Amino acid sequence: MEESMMAPKPLSLRIGASKTIGEFVVASKVERFLRDYPEASFSLIVDNTQVLLRMLEAGKLDFVLVEGFFDGSRYETTLYRKEEFFGICPPGHRFAGRAISLTELESERILIREPGSGTRAIFEEALRRENRTLKSYPNVATISDFSTIKSLVADGWGVSFLYAPAASKELACGKLARFDLAGLPMSGVFSFVCLKDNLFAADWIEWMR
Repeated sequence: MEESMMAPKPLSLRIGASKTIGEFVVASKVERFLRDYPEASFSLIVDNTQVLLRMLEAGKLDFVLVEGFFDGSRYETTLYRKEEFFGICPPGHRFAGRAISLTELESERILIREPGSGTRAIFEEALRRENRTLKSYPNVATISDFSTIKSLVADGWGVSFLYAPAASKELACGKLARFDLAGLPMSGVFSFVCLKDNLFAADWIEWMR
């Protein structure tokens, strides 16, 4: 029993990542971990920011990488990276390559992520700065999947707003076009978050750099 207790425990890591980060940013870090620690137990949960924070508080995750807004005073947080945030539309659309007004946006169907997502929170915060909400727009569709959103936008069924990594490939190949909101620059941060007084936080932050 004493030998068993003294034996080194197998390495285990449970990460949560919000959807932009999980789908478009963190793959290289995961690959490096799996290469460096082939015997480790590893899991990655990809979900929206609020779901991941609840899982962190319940002890189901070691740390999370999230976007959007949350109560930072409740956690140990470190800036992971900053990213641009902008609108996407089909190539040839009247918005393509322009800075448009919020009034112009009223004529379009807006495809937006579900409540609790960091992507939606960034866009709603931008609207609040101009005393608007999503209810100001007559045609809003909620879709939780990035691939579906981008496909619908490319086919002309609406416009959307995403972080740069989520649309970089489609923008590069000309499948999508970018637009911005005039006088309303949008950007956001990706944050490393764990519970306060976590003894391994410094090691995990260093690994994520």
